Amino acid sequence: MKRKGRFADLFVTGSLKFQLLSRTLLVLSVLLLLIGVFQYVVMQRFMYQNKAETIRNQLAALPPNMLRLGMGAGDGQPPVFPSNRENRPGFAGEQERIFVSELSIAFIDEKGNYKLISSPYEQPAPQLSQEEYLSLLAKKKMKLEHRIVKDEKGNDQLVVFHQIGGEPERSRGGPGGPGFQGIIQASTSVAPLRDVLVQQLLTFIFLSLLAMVFGLLGFLPVLRRTLVPLSNMVDTVKQIDAGNLNERFPAHQGQVEIDRLATSFNGMLERLEISFEAEKEAKEQMRRFAADASHELRTPLTSIHGFLEVLLRGAYQQPEPLLKALKSMHGESVRINKLVEDLLMLARLDRSPSFQKTEGVLDEMLHEMEPQLRLLAGDRMVTFHLAPQTRYLYDPDKIKQVVLNLFHNAVQHTHPLTGEVGLTLAQTPSGVEIAIHDNGEGIAPEHLPHLFDRFYRIDTSRARRSGGAGLGLSITHAIVQLHGGLIEVHSIVGVGTTFKVILPAVK
Repeated sequence: MKRKGRFADLFVTGSLKFQLLSRTLLVLSVLLLLIGVFQYVVMQRFMYQNKAETIRNQLAALPPNMLRLGMGAGDGQPPVFPSNRENRPGFAGEQERIFVSELSIAFIDEKGNYKLISSPYEQPAPQLSQEEYLSLLAKKKMKLEHRIVKDEKGNDQLVVFHQIGGEPERSRGGPGGPGFQGIIQASTSVAPLRDVLVQQLLTFIFLSLLAMVFGLLGFLPVLRRTLVPLSNMVDTVKQIDAGNLNERFPAHQGQVEIDRLATSFNGMLERLEISFEAEKEAKEQMRRFAADASHELRTPLTSIHGFLEVLLRGAYQQPEPLLKALKSMHGESVRINKLVEDLLMLARLDRSPSFQKTEGVLDEMLHEMEPQLRLLAGDRMVTFHLAPQTRYLYDPDKIKQVVLNLFHNAVQHTHPLTGEVGLTLAQTPSGVEIAIHDNGEGIAPEHLPHLFDRFYRIDTSRARRSGGAGLGLSITHAIVQLHGGLIEVHSIVGVGTTFKVILPAVK
């Protein structure tokens, strides 16, 4: 059934097979027609030229005395034809040898007068005007010239002209005299030549049609075989849908165009597959995001709701429980506000990040942050190693947030009294590096790949006590990426952790 379907495509006008076949046949037909016309014209010219050359050779071989006997004495005597020629030895033989039966012979004298000498079977002979004959006589030396002229019956005749010159014959008593000249005109019907040309043309047409039939029979299997890769691509496309994008086209089928098309389709399928996977991942992330956000919001809201119930039961009349409940609700409201701000920040970074990048000196900005960072560190030891005059094109507010998030993360994971936090700024040939290291408990290797995932927390209980929701590092990572940089994490459990922000050089 599949082969029948492909064979049926040959008769569907919209089919590529039909178009290739029909256009190929059209081109071949036009080429064969042009070849046939060209062959007919060339052969016609060649045969007319060859026939004219043969007649001219016959006229050139005509003996002068036989020619003059044929033309007559010029005194009103009729010309000598085979029917009234003299009965003397040798004359008839010369006439029959020279004046062949298929030629009509005429003589044109020096004044352009036309005189018919011989006409086989009394067939009509073509005659030009006297002006045309005088134009021919005016030529000093006539080259081989022939024309196609219609006779009085409308039939085409091949007319050949041969110029002759006289010799002094007065002493011999012959016709003409000194300077005698004229033109011999020989004509014959072109019908036999055209019959030969038509026969050759019909033979050519028959052979051309025969060749096209055999070519068509041989071309159909080749055409089907040539289009097999395209048919395979169609079958493969039918198997592809949104849930099955792992199908690929063979990229090496022996046809450059099909291979390029297959490569392009494979690239498109890969991009579609990546897009679908990204969409699935985005949906999954959105689901997790909604679940985590609702969970994070539910915890402080539940706490606030519980304190409100306690107050409504009468605790608001007691100063100490009232103060305690208000402080707890204020803390929870701060957590909610921080969580909402972080969520809005991530949404803005994901949707349409806007940056006001300006060229500035990074070490000066970090020195300005030093009092805030030392206050955040408390009793921990803080060290700064900043390369002077480190200029860079950046968004100051966003880079400040990166430093604050990483510094706050280091403070949370170090001891309040023995903890050490260091901030380093260095300029490298490839860009700028900002590093924040601490001597905290470190991070286990299994947690490192997930540090920048949203709502990911290593120690849930500790994060809740410190008010974190697991969004700080996600925001930091997004800001660094929008600056074209990356974050590296190096950590040893029990020794400490280093976060290194690498910003590329501005071109």
